[in-house]
Amino acid sequence: QVHLMESGGGFVQAGGSLRLSCTVSGSIFPAYTMGWYRQAPGEQRELVAVINNFGMPTYADSVKGRFTISRDNPKKTAYLQMNSLKPEDSAVYYCKLVAVKMTYWGKGTLVTVSS
Repeated sequence: QVHLMESGGGFVQAGGSLRLSCTVSGSIFPAYTMGWYRQAPGEQRELVAVINNFGMPTYADSVKGRFTISRDNPKKTAYLQMNSLKPEDSAVYYCKLVAVKMTYWGKGTLVTVSS
């Protein structure tokens, strides 16, 4: 069974940085896309960034130039480096993995950015 575990969330002042990690446990087909999504209170979950199995990233406009998604395939881990954080980046950040016919979500990690 596949599980995703996020880590790295926390409290940071505006302008600061955090690095989120998402590690996959269990057996998974090697060709998969991983992504980060976030959900603020009262808001819908939204895409932050995704990276396919070729390492090609896609970003939401709101985070372009500030966030970087990467992955380490042997470690089955994806990362989200978040720089120049803003209060509006505060949310629960979720990791998502999409493989052949299957989608998995982590339980989320909270990011709080103070002004």
